[in-house]
Amino acid sequence: MEPIKSIFSKRELLWQFLLRNVRQRHRGSVLGALWLVVNPLLMLGLYVFAFGIVFGGRFTDSPDESTLDYALGVFLGLSVLGLVSGSIGVSPSIIVSQPNFVKKVVFPLEILPTAMIGALSYDLLIGLGLCLIGICFLGAGISLNFLLIPILIGPVFLIALGVSWFFSALGVFIRDVSHLGSFLGLALLYSSGVFYSADKARDAAPGIWKFLQWNPLLQIIDSLRKVTIWGGEPDWGSIGYAWFFGIIVLAGGSWFFNRLRPTFADVL
Repeated sequence: MEPIKSIFSKRELLWQFLLRNVRQRHRGSVLGALWLVVNPLLMLGLYVFAFGIVFGGRFTDSPDESTLDYALGVFLGLSVLGLVSGSIGVSPSIIVSQPNFVKKVVFPLEILPTAMIGALSYDLLIGLGLCLIGICFLGAGISLNFLLIPILIGPVFLIALGVSWFFSALGVFIRDVSHLGSFLGLALLYSSGVFYSADKARDAAPGIWKFLQWNPLLQIIDSLRKVTIWGGEPDWGSIGYAWFFGIIVLAGGSWFFNRLRPTFADVL
């Protein structure tokens, strides 16, 4: 559990690296950090047009669901999924691309993937904020249940951080793992309920649902849509499972990273 303790004791250093990662993403661009807002805003407009107007998809059979609701729901799901899939895609090269830090005996290497997750979290939080603004002004409005959002998305950060520690350590020894990022990202895209609801998946494909129901991201995204778009109650049983899953992934990733860290310098 050493990496978990380190991110708290070294929080000032973590914050410095987090800001560095955010600045590097937009260094040299005209708009700079404004892209943190402009890019998700453009994507939101694209999804409203494509899924809300052109394809007219639906999460439910209720006549109260509008095409805008579906577009906002897809954008919400992609914002959540982006944190985990981004972690899988970037993490394998985090340690490998910065060997100078590995040579420093006293440097807490777990800070590197953690700061990357922090930078990616900006996209999730901004996307979530834009989605809430869209629901408030263009949709049915938001209810007080939106205060439950931190409880619903908390496991996403635990999963993303645990995954980043696991893949950043594994990537030092198996460079090919970076090529799995695209496949795993697509697998999560289609299995996490971004384009469909849990109820529709359960009714349309009960055989596949036996496996999909164990995907915590599907449960989180589905409950998040219920709370934000329709002002309903989340599935607390599923959210409890997501928290349990997130804690296990975080602890497992921490153990794996801490176990392999002493041998990083031998490889790099």
